[in-house]
Amino acid sequence: MTKAKTFFQRLCRYYLLYTVGFVLFLFGVAILEHEGFPRVWIGYVFMFSTIVVYATIGVISRTSDVLEYYVAGRRVPAFFNGMATAADWISAASFISLAGGLYLWGFDGLAYIMGWTGGFVLVALLIAPYLRKFGQYTIPDYLAARYTGQYSTNVVRVIAVIATIIVSFTYVVAQIYGVGLITSRFTGVDFSVGIFLGLASILVCSFLGGMRAVTWTQVAQYIILIIAYMIPVVWLSMKHTNMPVPPIAYGSAIAQLTEREKVLIDDPKEKEVRAIFRQRAYDLDDRLASLPESWENGRAEIQHNLEALKLGNAALQDIKQTGRELAAYPRDADEAERVWKEERALNLELAKPPTRHTEPFPGDSEEASNIKRNNFLALVFCLMLGTAALPHVLVRYYTTPSVKEARHSVAWTLFFIMALYITIPALAVLVKYDIYSSLVGSNFSQLPEWVSYWANIDKLHPLVSINDVNRDGIVQLAEIVMDVDIVVLATPEIAGLPYVISGLIAAGGLAAALSTADGLLLTISNALSHDIYYKTVDPEASTQKRVTVSKLLLLMVALVAAYVASMKPGDILSLVGAAFSLAASALFPALALGVFWKRANQQGAIAGMLVGFSVCAYYMIHTLPAFGGSAAGQWFNIAPISAGVFGVPAGFCAIIMVSLLTRAPDQRTEDLLKHLRSP
Repeated sequence: MTKAKTFFQRLCRYYLLYTVGFVLFLFGVAILEHEGFPRVWIGYVFMFSTIVVYATIGVISRTSDVLEYYVAGRRVPAFFNGMATAADWISAASFISLAGGLYLWGFDGLAYIMGWTGGFVLVALLIAPYLRKFGQYTIPDYLAARYTGQYSTNVVRVIAVIATIIVSFTYVVAQIYGVGLITSRFTGVDFSVGIFLGLASILVCSFLGGMRAVTWTQVAQYIILIIAYMIPVVWLSMKHTNMPVPPIAYGSAIAQLTEREKVLIDDPKEKEVRAIFRQRAYDLDDRLASLPESWENGRAEIQHNLEALKLGNAALQDIKQTGRELAAYPRDADEAERVWKEERALNLELAKPPTRHTEPFPGDSEEASNIKRNNFLALVFCLMLGTAALPHVLVRYYTTPSVKEARHSVAWTLFFIMALYITIPALAVLVKYDIYSSLVGSNFSQLPEWVSYWANIDKLHPLVSINDVNRDGIVQLAEIVMDVDIVVLATPEIAGLPYVISGLIAAGGLAAALSTADGLLLTISNALSHDIYYKTVDPEASTQKRVTVSKLLLLMVALVAAYVASMKPGDILSLVGAAFSLAASALFPALALGVFWKRANQQGAIAGMLVGFSVCAYYMIHTLPAFGGSAAGQWFNIAPISAGVFGVPAGFCAIIMVSLLTRAPDQRTEDLLKHLRSP
């Protein structure tokens, strides 16, 4: 029996025992809940037990060997590398937010599933086998070796490192945000504290053992996250369709949801609520038209009401409420214009009838529908090419023993991702039907506890809000506002499942966020320590010193990312979408042409990476209100999340034009390409 086969069998035995142990642990916690164990302690048990497991794997896998630290010794079998890559790939965005996106946007949310799944086909066909054949440590390594020429190879390397850091940092902030969300909900600690608690567990895994520890931890995390996702969705599937296989139950659930949507669209009470929102938007129109007088009058009216309440010895609660209204009132007419425009847009959105889940590209007119279709296609394009250029995913294919194993590894990755992705649409439909049929129509005095739990996590921007707009005491669909990030996490509570399932979902969401954050932080620190420190600053550095520098940089990057995440820069899907557009624009043209077009040279690659990244970043800044931009500046009405649809063609054009106008690559480059492309 070969050494590799023995190693594979030993791994199978370890992870089978681990899976059995986790299932027994679930039964144990379920029994504790049945015996009256407090819910808050169940949350603690799940969170800290799983983190201790990951930390133990990290400690056992600790290493200072360069090959082990950067590429796990290049001995990870295809099956386990596929599982680890799937965990690396299934981030907080996939686990927490994707079903939420499908819940809110229906058909249009499928862009994420189509784009991310299609991207792995590109990885398998265009990138992974060639990177493994090259056999180095990082993506900048490959680009620097492929694009040699007139300038130092460090020019290409440094540009690739900067792009890698920006892409990975944007992505990791979203993961740490997800960690904070889960930790704060299920342990009761403040959101910022939750972020740093989660960060500690990330560091224990990746700090001690680099890629070796991250690989074996990610395999363990995949097992937990897939079990966590499947149990509640199978439960819901049985509850509503009597079918235990969610993808098969999907058609039946869609039919039930469609019937329920018809009832709610025509319901008189729903129309009444929507009319109130429409009237609020018209009132805001009037106030905007009479600025700045309307701002002055509004402020004077609140001040007058506050004085009247104080003089009339009104209840302290009423005085405090009016005081808060005055404090929240816009400071000047300019701020009033911005805030009231946002409120007007929100009210107009709420005034619309609910979108049918299966209706593609819904719009008030043909033009609006076309804009949605174009944005759908643009997003699929950016997610596909961004997937094929994400550094933290691509470096996983350096860890397999051979090129053949790298190809098999991509196939296993697709299989393990598919197991989750074909279930997500079913979960979105089942949760939606549950809310439409159970929560809608219930009494406001009997709102379920999960509403107040989730609403209080972030009081400034509540993740869920249910207000009795028409004062009838009954919940209408138009009165429910939910954030994409809570649909999955709140699923067990929405469906009325035992609290142990809530803890399990939290453990799964934490595993998804931690596995991706581990890979991203390691990619950033390796790019800085290997490509910048070792390759350009101190080529004589000892292997021990290189690993130590990498660990210190990992710690610094993790702390900065946690600080940025604590400021809540955006929702998870938006941040992740931005990272994909940037990766596609800056790296994909150079990676793909580097393999398949031998005329691509160093000057072309430099121009392509700079132009692609600049066009993408400019469009985001120019059109995102958070950066001072405006939607009025959009080209062809394409949303800023799909900025890569402009950056990628710009990058390709720059590489092709500059390469054709400058000297062809030398013989060494042609020999390298022959080596990479030979079977």
